[in-house]
Amino acid sequence: MEILFYILAVIAGAVIALGIYIPVRKSMLKGQKEEIIRKAETEAENIKKEKIFQAKEKFLQLKTEHEQYINEKNKQLQEGEARLRQKENAVNQQNSELGRKNKEADAIRENLKNQVEIATRKAEDYERLRQEAIRQIENIAGMSASEAKNQLMENMKAEARSQAQSYINDVMDDARMNASKEAKRIVINTIQRTATETAIENAVTVFNIESDEIKGRIIGREGRNIRALEAATGVEIVVDDTPEAILLSAFDPVRREVARLALHQLVVDGRIHPARIEEVVAKVQKQLEEEILETGKRTCIDLGIHGLNIELVKLIGRMKYRSSYGQNLLQHSREVANICATMASELGLNPKIAKRAGLLHDIGKVSDEDPELPHAVLGMKLAEKYKERPEICNAIGAHHEEIEMTSIISPLVMVGDAISGARPGARREVIESYIKRLKDMEGIAQSYKGVTKSYAIQAGRELRVIVGADQVSDQDAEALSGEIAKKIQDEMVYPGQVKITVIRETRSVAFAK
Repeated sequence: MEILFYILAVIAGAVIALGIYIPVRKSMLKGQKEEIIRKAETEAENIKKEKIFQAKEKFLQLKTEHEQYINEKNKQLQEGEARLRQKENAVNQQNSELGRKNKEADAIRENLKNQVEIATRKAEDYERLRQEAIRQIENIAGMSASEAKNQLMENMKAEARSQAQSYINDVMDDARMNASKEAKRIVINTIQRTATETAIENAVTVFNIESDEIKGRIIGREGRNIRALEAATGVEIVVDDTPEAILLSAFDPVRREVARLALHQLVVDGRIHPARIEEVVAKVQKQLEEEILETGKRTCIDLGIHGLNIELVKLIGRMKYRSSYGQNLLQHSREVANICATMASELGLNPKIAKRAGLLHDIGKVSDEDPELPHAVLGMKLAEKYKERPEICNAIGAHHEEIEMTSIISPLVMVGDAISGARPGARREVIESYIKRLKDMEGIAQSYKGVTKSYAIQAGRELRVIVGADQVSDQDAEALSGEIAKKIQDEMVYPGQVKITVIRETRSVAFAK
């Protein structure tokens, strides 16, 4: 019972507390709600006032900016009006000045008009007086004015003609007296200022060796090495009793140089056999071509000549291994170039063009093209082919008078060539004719079909002709030797007799891969 009483008491207390709590809670919530509403209204009022204040500030700012813009525009309008007023004043001043100048011009025109009228009257008076004077002179002289004029002109012409003829005679006499003297002075100065060397080549080169034992290795078994070397180079190799020396005989200095260099490499290397000989000769020929090009470049640099075509440079380098009547062709061309440049300077001409023409004047002698043409004409065609200047081409072609001289440089080249060739000991006519005969002999052999190489050896007493085995048979080779012999006999003049040897070799080559 007590427990139940306690439970009921607790329940009753809870109900009473709940009944008190609810009204109190409602009263508290109502008070908080009113406080929140009041605070919200206060904050809204503050925000409203702040926004109104900001709007007023923005309005005042915009108003200030607008007033500044209006003031600036007004200022610009005022400045524009001031400039317009200044321009208007300037235009008014110009109009006033123009009006004043127009008045002055009218006054000047009126004055000129008056002066023209006065001059016209004076001219009429002068013409009247002149006609009157002419009539009086005609009456006194007994001839008309035109007759007197013609007579006076004839007298003046005769006097002028006489004076001109006298002046011409004086100039011609002076030129005759001084021309020879001046020409001799130029030539003597040119010769004195040109340093030259006397260099005469022959047709034999001596190859020195360390001991005579090497001769046997060069000859080879049954002479196969020396035959292979002669066939590859076209040079006759003379191995005799001369101690520690072998003679290389050929009219072509290039062939002798190839043979000498090839022999040197073979002797140094120690391997001497036909296959090695052909390999070394081919290599030396390539090296010599490079040396020829380098010689041409060095010559052009030494003489100060630039812009030559590379083919012309090669031809200049080949001059080193050619001779003209026993005179080294490159040395001769350098001399002619320097002589021409010196004479051109003395005469007030372009020394560079003269030097270029002098260097190139004999390039036709080292070219293998069209050997039937004179070397001067061939050289001119080569210069034209490689775009040299017309005056240089004419100087090359005319230095032996094969063509007409059209350039002032042409006689200089002709004179320079004569000066260089006329030095004592410079040339030997016999050597030149001998070399030409051997070249013609080789050319005859080369004209036949199937001939690959031809070499004139033993001072022209033997001609070796190498033919291709695939083009010429053994029977044809025998007939070919007879045909070449007959043609040489009919077309050439030579001492003694010429032996023609036709060589036909069959080679079989295979490669193991």
